[in-house]
Amino acid sequence: EVHKISNNVYALVGETTQRSPTNFGNNSTHGVIITEEGVILVDSGASYLGAKEIHAAIQILTNKPVKVIINTGGQDHRWLGNDYFQQLGARIISSSKTKQDQKDRADYHLNRLGGLIKESLDGTEPVFATETFDEKMKLKLGGVNLELYHFGAAHTVGDIVVWMPSTKTMFTGDVVFNDRMLGIGPAQDSQSWIDVFEKMASFKPEHIVPGHGKASDLATATKNTQSYLIFLKDKISKILDNDGDMLEASKIDQSEFHFLSGHEAIAGKNAQWVFEKMEFDY
Repeated sequence: EVHKISNNVYALVGETTQRSPTNFGNNSTHGVIITEEGVILVDSGASYLGAKEIHAAIQILTNKPVKVIINTGGQDHRWLGNDYFQQLGARIISSSKTKQDQKDRADYHLNRLGGLIKESLDGTEPVFATETFDEKMKLKLGGVNLELYHFGAAHTVGDIVVWMPSTKTMFTGDVVFNDRMLGIGPAQDSQSWIDVFEKMASFKPEHIVPGHGKASDLATATKNTQSYLIFLKDKISKILDNDGDMLEASKIDQSEFHFLSGHEAIAGKNAQWVFEKMEFDY
């Protein structure tokens, strides 16, 4: 679904269910910014065919070429469409930690997607980011100014946010999950994720284009993501204070977050992952 955020700024909202042959692995949300010189695409999709599908949606909005791809993290749907857009001449930008994450987990992603999306993975070749930065990068194209920030690990180790000051829009990648319950993810550092969210929120964005789910305001993003992370940490702190174990953590009542899709499959695992990390740091 194409959601208009403001003039020439859009969110492409994918399904919040699992990756499948029909969604080409794009169970994710992507940002589109149309400038005078061309298009900036935030996250390229989970496969070659997924990228082609994203490009088809962009071509309904504009006939301008895709000039820049920003990979906001190392998860498959953030970057495995890079090859498609590089063949069209696009620059590909990520944090330096995301590029390393892409290299480290490329085989893992391809093997997993092979079981989930099957023939829809055809033609997918891992192409890593060609331009990287460590903490901050300024990007200008066709009169549009963007600021890219890596504040630390969130869902993955290299997650970044993309700030568009002129429209007060924040493209968050997997720093924000809307409508769908987040997974603690490969970084497995919920406290860092909470801190990264706080730094993102300090910009006071009026529009959030998340990594999953519909675009929203900051209050909705906070409820769906940061509040959930804080909830888990608070519950598990009490369990650890009382010498509880992982089994107890897995039984935490998370019903107040059952409005988020996918909670049946991921809620218990999230509690276990947070418990494991907190027990190690305790």
